[in-house]
Amino acid sequence: MLPFLTETAYAMGGGGATPADPKSQMMGLLPLVAMFAIFYFLLIRPQQKRAKEHKAMLEALKKGDEVVTSSGMMGRVTALADDVVTVEVAPDVKIKFQKSAVASVKKAGG
Repeated sequence: MLPFLTETAYAMGGGGATPADPKSQMMGLLPLVAMFAIFYFLLIRPQQKRAKEHKAMLEALKKGDEVVTSSGMMGRVTALADDVVTVEVAPDVKIKFQKSAVASVKKAGG
């Protein structure tokens, strides 16, 4: 082995591991906890709220409601099944969609 490489390796070895105090370890975790809290309140929580509202909207869907699908198709609900909604987009033109494709609802009377 080359002598100049071993000298460098010994020089980089240090005097041994010293235990870090618990206070500095906690301060090291603080930025990680803060980033998780920011992600939770800015990304995760609002997405869960929107999903809950969308689910409630789909459960309240009934025949006669005017809907807009996620593809932009507008029409009136003529039939409902478990996961399928039939939408009349023009006179005598009915299209079946998955219920989850309904983006928004305008109630029948309004």
